[in-house]
Amino acid sequence: MVMSKNIKPILVLLGLFFLCNIDMLAGGPPGPPGGGGGGPPGGCWPPSTCIPIDGGLSFLLAAGLAYGGKIVYNISKTQKAE
Repeated sequence: MVMSKNIKPILVLLGLFFLCNIDMLAGGPPGPPGGGGGGPPGGCWPPSTCIPIDGGLSFLLAAGLAYGGKIVYNISKTQKAE
């Protein structure tokens, strides 16, 4: 049986996907729920490690959009000049 050239890469990618995710099935049950005191109310100790993730991700997203817009603008400008 000869596989189509379009189906072979799809099957390979699906196989790799399932192979990479098989370790999730082998995980044990979750541990007991946390609790207890000791530490700041935010749950972050020492306080110097409390870093807000949203501010940095928003900046990177905005910078990526600006850079992508510049690239698209430059490409369209060079195509109009030709």
